[in-house]
Amino acid sequence: MTAAVIVAAGSGTRMGFDKLLAPLAGQPVLRHTLNAFQLCPDIDAIWIVSSPASQSTFLALAADFPKFRGLVPGGPERHLSVWNGLSALPPDTDCVAVHDGARPLIRPAQISRCIAAARLHGAAASARRITDTLKRADSDGRVTASVDRDHLWAMETPQVFRFPLLYAAYQKVLQNGTLVTDEVSAATLSDIPVWLVENLSPNLKITLPGDLESAAALLP
Repeated sequence: MTAAVIVAAGSGTRMGFDKLLAPLAGQPVLRHTLNAFQLCPDIDAIWIVSSPASQSTFLALAADFPKFRGLVPGGPERHLSVWNGLSALPPDTDCVAVHDGARPLIRPAQISRCIAAARLHGAAASARRITDTLKRADSDGRVTASVDRDHLWAMETPQVFRFPLLYAAYQKVLQNGTLVTDEVSAATLSDIPVWLVENLSPNLKITLPGDLESAAALLP
């Protein structure tokens, strides 16, 4: 079985309200995210990691999606929320795709490409090549150096793993008390190689109010 863990436990404090319930083209952001995983033929089941305050709302929203299997309480940090999600998965889980609920533009085809790469290599993640000119600056904002953008990638989600690999990587993270911001970081700490799957479609993360307008313009 290939499961999706949708991480939707953030507080949304920078938005001033729950960004996952913010309207995007007339539907909550999270609904767009869930729909992409519902439509992906390589996803068998979906779990949502939620904050306590949003559980009843998310449960009602997710009831429209046949692949939805359960709601999991989130933790105080993202990696603890992911761990809760992984711990809720059944033992017959082969692959798991971890995705930020606030990335509503992900396409089902890109999810499938990441899953195919993870099945082949063990671990894969959606990513985008860095094309901007990059500079390093000091604490005052003064440019100190240029950064070579060759071989630099911006990480996205989903990040997909064979389930035992990611579960073991997160066990090590918890044992060491390490703070990681994504699954690739957890894998790297366990020397698990991760293959990047280039995403040529928009996949921005809703973080600030202006992102909703940008996302609406980019919806397929």
